[in-house]
Amino acid sequence: MVEIIDGGITTPQGFKAAGVHSGVKYRSLDMGLLYSEVPATAYCAFTSNNVKAAPVQVMMEENSPQLQAVVVNSGNANALTGHRGIEDVHAMKQSVAQELNLDPKTVGVMSTGLIGRFLDMHKIRYGISRAARSLDVGPTSDQSIREAIMTTDTIPKECAVRARLSDGTLIYVAAISKGSGMISPHMQVLHGTTLSLITTDATLGPDFAEVWQSILDDTMNMVSVDGDQSTNDTAILLANGLSKSKPADHDPEFEAALRTVMTKIARTIAMDGEGASKLIEVKVSGAETRDDAVSVVKAITNSPLVKSAIFGSDPNYGRLMMAVGNSGAKFDHENIRLTIKGGDMEVPILDSGAPVFQDERSVEVVRMAMDNKEVSILVDLGVGDEEVTGWGCDLTYDYVRINAEYAS
Repeated sequence: MVEIIDGGITTPQGFKAAGVHSGVKYRSLDMGLLYSEVPATAYCAFTSNNVKAAPVQVMMEENSPQLQAVVVNSGNANALTGHRGIEDVHAMKQSVAQELNLDPKTVGVMSTGLIGRFLDMHKIRYGISRAARSLDVGPTSDQSIREAIMTTDTIPKECAVRARLSDGTLIYVAAISKGSGMISPHMQVLHGTTLSLITTDATLGPDFAEVWQSILDDTMNMVSVDGDQSTNDTAILLANGLSKSKPADHDPEFEAALRTVMTKIARTIAMDGEGASKLIEVKVSGAETRDDAVSVVKAITNSPLVKSAIFGSDPNYGRLMMAVGNSGAKFDHENIRLTIKGGDMEVPILDSGAPVFQDERSVEVVRMAMDNKEVSILVDLGVGDEEVTGWGCDLTYDYVRINAEYAS
């Protein structure tokens, strides 16, 4: 059984963290450091955008099977920075390695912020030194690293769970993430930005990579704020094995624990989309293939017309069906069903391909369902058994304001 608990990234045994101000940002915390007391098996996933930030390029090239520390800076993405950007990543790895007496190959690097700016390495080295001296366990450390990786985020993205594995071992899984804009991840294992750090004291082996990809595909890769995939998307899972469990690669309890954590993180990222006022959850069922179901979810969550309608609580279901039709997915015109949920209300919109409501009173009921902080869109394509859930957010005036002023 998986239990969500109060806790942060240092909840699993053997992990320490710190968040400090290095000066990359004017005042905010902007440098985070995560450390494992022993080398941890590392499972990394990266953006599939063909324009990759320097940290992503270096991490993918090295493909280290074990990591013992991960350094994260916010305020500067170190993307589109050429050879100098690559050199700066290696300098960050070397600085952490010297501070913690590690092999540089066991140090991971993530960056987020403005694209096309060189890092101020004097500030970066200063921040790394401060963070290394500040490493600790507990709520204060958890909060500091959580805040240090944020950019336009307005709420923290953190989750911790405990579970008992099939061999009886009690293990913990925890995660922090950042992400608010430039979000439509399609992260591949070994392949505004979402950066995620996940820790566990469970023991994992090389066979877990396939499961990790499946979990990412069902959680982080089903989030879309604006349909734009970042140059820096990175998720790093560290398993240090200090629980002394048997390998949990195929343990259903561990998979359930990690899915719980990643689902909560994914929902929170969508909820905190830049300028967002509503979380949109899209559940597609009755699809012939999983790819079809994913296509419908993404078509709905990425549609500016749908997102604007949700913002205004406008019951214009034609926009939803437009998105379904544009997805390219197969569906049965005579059997497709569409339902809107909000709060305690669940309102059928389309049944057997025909509208359920016609009069103004019925339209107002739909509007009331849409006038909630969380709105669910249920689509039954009527042609198969595949189903997928994804998350997005509405499109507000603030999204335009934030992104019109981002670099200034």
